[in-house]
Amino acid sequence: MSSSSSSDGPVHSPLLTLPGAVPAQAPDEGVAAHYGDLFKEQRALADGTGFVDLSHRGVVTVSGDDRLSWLHLLLTQHMTELPAGQATDALILSANGHIEQALQLVDDGETVWMHTEPGKQGELVGYLESMRFFYRVEIADRTDEYAVVHLPAGSIAATPASAAAVRETPHGRDVFLPRAELPGFAEEYAPAIGVLAHEALRVEAHRPRLGLETDHRTIPHEVGWIGTAVHLDKGCYRGQETVARVQNLGKPPRRLVFLHLDGSEVHLPVHGDKVRIAEGDAARPEAGAAPEGRPVGFVTTCVRHHELGPIALALVKRNVPVDAPLIVGDDATAAAQEVVVAP
Repeated sequence: MSSSSSSDGPVHSPLLTLPGAVPAQAPDEGVAAHYGDLFKEQRALADGTGFVDLSHRGVVTVSGDDRLSWLHLLLTQHMTELPAGQATDALILSANGHIEQALQLVDDGETVWMHTEPGKQGELVGYLESMRFFYRVEIADRTDEYAVVHLPAGSIAATPASAAAVRETPHGRDVFLPRAELPGFAEEYAPAIGVLAHEALRVEAHRPRLGLETDHRTIPHEVGWIGTAVHLDKGCYRGQETVARVQNLGKPPRRLVFLHLDGSEVHLPVHGDKVRIAEGDAARPEAGAAPEGRPVGFVTTCVRHHELGPIALALVKRNVPVDAPLIVGDDATAAAQEVVVAP
């Protein structure tokens, strides 16, 4: 059996009423971008204090005796022997190996709890339900009932007793909290920190995000999800042929890079802005660009970091030299690259 909610649209957090809250824009519509001081919030998060409201994210559960063996057949992650309480990440791929879902999971011993990108939970439940067949599993969209809140790495705050599940990761704890308890949680675990600070630390850590670092043709190798969200020693799943072929016989067409941007620019590049080889290097054949400097990639996420200044993640062609100076956007912002995924 399965159940679902109608929460595929933006979920608006009650914490948007907190003092100083500035609403975030898509894809994080429904929670606060910040509460008045972006850099102060980043420093607090880096120091292990406060919490981030991620209650706009979709929450889906899978319970039943066959849940782990069944999910093992569908996901890129090894699930059959996942210990209770151990956090993991997993993907759902298309038949051609393109990324369709990125899931953050934990099993509590009876139920697998997962959160996904805002608005993706309906699509996720629909796919899981279509693959249920005769397996003893129950699938539910729990977004209306439970919210995700993030306690940063280093936080000494105790996990709320009412938490349904907790994902303990090197970057902090994702807590599945009854949605009705969000206001009380905010009072006890203050200060509230906006998603822009959370994004800044994510970019600093070179961690990809579905829908930003990925597009309709992204494969896991391009963004560094091999080994973290993709297990290379497990049975068949949809898209595995592409994963195995690229892993054993070739290289992905693109690679994720980390960019240090010229800090003098007033306006940050935005998602989709073109990345080009800087003038003087555009004619290098190995750079994969024509003399006129045609695009070799695009910005995926750009943020202002409290210590590093303007930084970004970008997808570029695999054969762009790792030492090639780059420019970003129509303003030709200078960018120095760091390797995230090796050529």
